[in-house]
Amino acid sequence: MQKRQLAILFVSDLNSYSRGLQRYHTLKDLGHEVAGLSQVPIPWNPRKDFSLLESISWKLKLPVDLVGANKKIKEAVVKNKFDIVWVEKGNIIVPSTLKFIKKYASGTKLISCSEDDMYAAHSRSLYYTWGLKYYDVVFTTKTYNLPELKTLGARRTELFLDAYNENMHKPFVLTEKEKEMFICDVGFVGSFEGDRAKRMLYLAEHGVKIKIWGLEWGPWVNKYANLDVKNKHLFAEDYSKAICATKINLCFLRKINRDEVTSRSVEIPACGRFMLGERTKRHLEFFKEGKEAEFFDTDEEMLGKVNYYLAHPDEREKIAKAGMERCHASGYGMRDQMRNIIAVALA
Repeated sequence: MQKRQLAILFVSDLNSYSRGLQRYHTLKDLGHEVAGLSQVPIPWNPRKDFSLLESISWKLKLPVDLVGANKKIKEAVVKNKFDIVWVEKGNIIVPSTLKFIKKYASGTKLISCSEDDMYAAHSRSLYYTWGLKYYDVVFTTKTYNLPELKTLGARRTELFLDAYNENMHKPFVLTEKEKEMFICDVGFVGSFEGDRAKRMLYLAEHGVKIKIWGLEWGPWVNKYANLDVKNKHLFAEDYSKAICATKINLCFLRKINRDEVTSRSVEIPACGRFMLGERTKRHLEFFKEGKEAEFFDTDEEMLGKVNYYLAHPDEREKIAKAGMERCHASGYGMRDQMRNIIAVALA
């Protein structure tokens, strides 16, 4: 396992909401010398700050480099010697920048990492597609992306796991004010999507009270009985505290990304709380059903398990504890995943 200190140029979205920022800090916590370079403005809210020009350029799959990241990457590579240039996704990184790195820093490993479905047309720019051939390794959390990205030009693809942040996703003792804000029987933290909204409405119509945190839920606020919709994004520790205050945490998967597992899938158990998620092959590989987490296929099965585990708190807490222990034992933490990425990249 690679233990020496490495010099890493880390190119990502480094805003407070991003998991890229979490990975950046994790690499620093592991003792590496990490230079951070954000691909987007800080602060930045893409839902509000996108100009018309930027929206059009993205639809054309040729997004605007808003912060001059390509120029800054070249300057950094000329000025400093890096063991790894680590690009998160890289939709605004043009192929000529990647070619420049390969030419002027021939000993540097160039890698791309993404949790998104980068084979899906909505996730990738033309720059990303054209630049795939320049990366030494393209890392993905999607098993199906491993062969798919090679058809787009990637020379080598490797898997890393959706991970929880050890400093952030853990059990918290809540203050009375935090309990008043977050406590609930059933909860969900995540942005609006039609399928998950319909499923939670089904629960609500059958008497289950649900608290929902996340963006783009505006039309649902105060609209349905039993749905307490906050329409607010939770950052950092507030996200984990909401999970810790919830008896049953629902875990829905994003259909547009063909998700079989997501970061939430490990963040909830890592907080020591009970997770009820959609049943997939990958979910069942991560956790033993009925022992470390619970899963469902149909709305009826989901409702049945919600009612059962609300009525059986001892079983619920036993599963929650086992899920957290599985996270620790199986290396689902971000530190383990960052170590693995580095070891594979340098192999």
